[in-house]
Amino acid sequence: MTSISLEPKSTALVLIDLQHGIVARPVAPHPGQQVIENSARLAAALRKAGGTVVYVHVLISEVLTLPSDSPTRDPNAPPPPPIASELVPEAGMQEGDVIIAKRQWGAFYGTGLEQQLRRRGIQTIIMGGIATNIGVESTAREALDRGYQLVFAEDAMSSISAEAHQFAVQQIFPRMGRVRSTEEVLAALAR
Repeated sequence: MTSISLEPKSTALVLIDLQHGIVARPVAPHPGQQVIENSARLAAALRKAGGTVVYVHVLISEVLTLPSDSPTRDPNAPPPPPIASELVPEAGMQEGDVIIAKRQWGAFYGTGLEQQLRRRGIQTIIMGGIATNIGVESTAREALDRGYQLVFAEDAMSSISAEAHQFAVQQIFPRMGRVRSTEEVLAALAR
């Protein structure tokens, strides 16, 4: 795979749903703790290089639930505790980072994400988070529609199954942008 070049000042790292109620779930192929660690490393490197770091979290109790064959949570279950929507501290959030709250899978609709990115002159988005083929993919599709260049940090994301993750990483993301490892993205930021 060819190396990539990144201009940190016009690059944002957008991390999806690294919060208590999501990272506590079983994910594959990368354990949640590895996703958090790789995401924190990417955030620290991009922040140091002068880029923008964005943490997106879903307000779980406010997500619109419509009839579906396989709901993401039992509609009769009690609402999740407030901590379920809070970012895990290990994700490395720092003062000055952008925090976006969402109420659906994608991070653009009904949020201030696009305004925050445009104000900072962002042209490239590095994507990570949980789940690969839900929040990450939904946000990536929205970003692509808005003309952002995309880089997917493959081992800084994971999903509900290894197969779901691999399908997005091998079949969808290469058509939208560039899929690289955390180490490859870090190397690009160090240049």
